[in-house]
Amino acid sequence: MKRKIEVSELIFKIISYFLLIVFSALCLYPLIYALGSTFSDWTAIKDGKVILWPVGFQVESFKAVFMDNQFWVNYSNTLFVTFVGTIWCLVYSVLGAYALSKKRLLGRHGFNFFLVFTMWFSAGVIPQYLNYQQTGNILASIVGGSNMYAIDLKWLIVLAMGMNATNIILLRNSFEGVPSEIEEAARIDGATELQILTKVYIPMSKATIATVALFFGISRWNGYFWAYKVLGSQQSYSWPVQVYMRDFIDKNTNLTLKLGDDPDISNIGQATSMVYAMVVLAMVPILVIYPFIQKYFAKGVNMGGVKE
Repeated sequence: MKRKIEVSELIFKIISYFLLIVFSALCLYPLIYALGSTFSDWTAIKDGKVILWPVGFQVESFKAVFMDNQFWVNYSNTLFVTFVGTIWCLVYSVLGAYALSKKRLLGRHGFNFFLVFTMWFSAGVIPQYLNYQQTGNILASIVGGSNMYAIDLKWLIVLAMGMNATNIILLRNSFEGVPSEIEEAARIDGATELQILTKVYIPMSKATIATVALFFGISRWNGYFWAYKVLGSQQSYSWPVQVYMRDFIDKNTNLTLKLGDDPDISNIGQATSMVYAMVVLAMVPILVIYPFIQKYFAKGVNMGGVKE
């Protein structure tokens, strides 16, 4: 027997579905517009005629981007920073969260307080930048360099920018949700601390770990500001693709050119189309990986975000 739907419930569902459709369209529009602008005629782009679908058709923009060696060098830098950086962040985040989840840890409440304190109050941009500079100088001194620009600063992005208090708290809460009886059984069987972490806690918290890995990966892939500020002049071999795209926009499109400046590419419509081609190519890895991790997302946030 079907339950009769109340009028108020029906109205709520209609409004909810309508808002979801509108929100989905707003999320999809930038992607569709980028694809349309990538394959549109350069004159149509320059004149602002592209609204959704391609106006005219050309593939020269994609060809130009594929032939741009510097773009692919910086693209590989982004892959390196994302892959290595995510692994690095996960390793010490899991270790830190595991330690903070143990009630027997001396000074546990103090460590947890300082972790949360960093979420309330930030040192600011200038102290953070100076900290990155000092870290880079220390890394350079290890290899015999005089300053941080003597080394490949991709490693500085990987090593010095891995801390995220929110992700550690998600992992800590997830570890605290593991029944203590399972850990006690493992200890009786002779498991070491490392074995308990790798054989008990990590498998039982894989949804939260996958979610945190997604957070770390997206933040590394989309990272622009600090990469631009820290990497400085190391364009030829250290810039991630996002910094390269920004530099390309500054030099070749009318989005940021000042009156009287001459772009490196004479056709601004072509340059703008190339920017959208770069944007589309930069989105591909995330669009490919996200569907495989999405199933862990809601479960991982719920497990790590709720503390019993």
